[in-house]
Amino acid sequence: MIDYKSAGVDVTKGYKLVDLIKKGAAETYDENVLSGLGSFGGFYGLPKGYTEPVLVSGTDGVGTKLRYAIVMDKHDSIGTDCVAMCVNDVVCQGAKPMFFLDYVACGKLDPEKMATVVNGVAAACKEVGCALVGGETAEMPGMYPEDEYDLAGFTVGIVDKSKVIDGKKVAAGDVLVGLASSGIHSNGFSLVRKLLGEDRKELEKYYPELGATLGETVLTPTRLYVKSALALAEKFDVHGIAHITGGGFIENIPRIIPKTMGVEIDLDSFPRLPIFDLLAAKSGLGDDKLYNTFNMGIGMVFAVSPEFAQELADYAVKLGEKAYIMGRVTDRSGVSLVRK
Repeated sequence: MIDYKSAGVDVTKGYKLVDLIKKGAAETYDENVLSGLGSFGGFYGLPKGYTEPVLVSGTDGVGTKLRYAIVMDKHDSIGTDCVAMCVNDVVCQGAKPMFFLDYVACGKLDPEKMATVVNGVAAACKEVGCALVGGETAEMPGMYPEDEYDLAGFTVGIVDKSKVIDGKKVAAGDVLVGLASSGIHSNGFSLVRKLLGEDRKELEKYYPELGATLGETVLTPTRLYVKSALALAEKFDVHGIAHITGGGFIENIPRIIPKTMGVEIDLDSFPRLPIFDLLAAKSGLGDDKLYNTFNMGIGMVFAVSPEFAQELADYAVKLGEKAYIMGRVTDRSGVSLVRK
């Protein structure tokens, strides 16, 4: 007899996983969640208080940063990266993330390991006030090696139409305020892995300049900017917000400004994290390539009128961020990287 289990899929492990993650997911629920895990779909009622609500959706994965989680056998923080890559995107439009769904695919389901991953997702959702209403765990023998998995997520946020931040207000002379990143975040890891390798012994070495082991540094989770970004957008007339992900400064900042305009970035206005100095030394890349690949120490950028820039930066610091006046919008297209 050949059954599903002998083909490589043990459905009882899936049932065990659901039991292991139910509590963590339930802790993310608010009054708008209408059902728990186990239904075919997650139910979420639209919050009250919106005059003309607009839904903003985002989806993303963790990319090859997962390789380091697998090599180091450390799975408790990778869920934060998954959540952050999605919710940090939708908050750029001024939207508050309402709910989140995750998708995990693996070669062989290890309920305890996957519970660690998904409970990390739940913890990040709880931190930003977003309900984890469902997800999917797919056991796919033959598609993935037994000890490997992939992780992706999806979120939906809400914002009043009159408060949508879409970059249309951005004007030449606007000032750019950057919020510090926590590290590499979750982009550029195909290059990172090529430069640093995946040998666990090397990753476990302590680097004084990093103040941590190499493995700890590369697995530092992506910073969650949702609460700070929403608070700043509520207090100030923010013209545009850019999440610095794949493509670094060169590709992401121009997404929030009119095509006829550009930006000038003062590279000396904020500290470059030590991990990026290490990557720069190993790669031999110049600024043009580095700032087109990594966040280089800035994870989110706000465009605001000059009269409010310093006040916004100061308020961001009160919210727990490290904030820097890092550049300005110009009437010339393109991204200019300068040192003053």
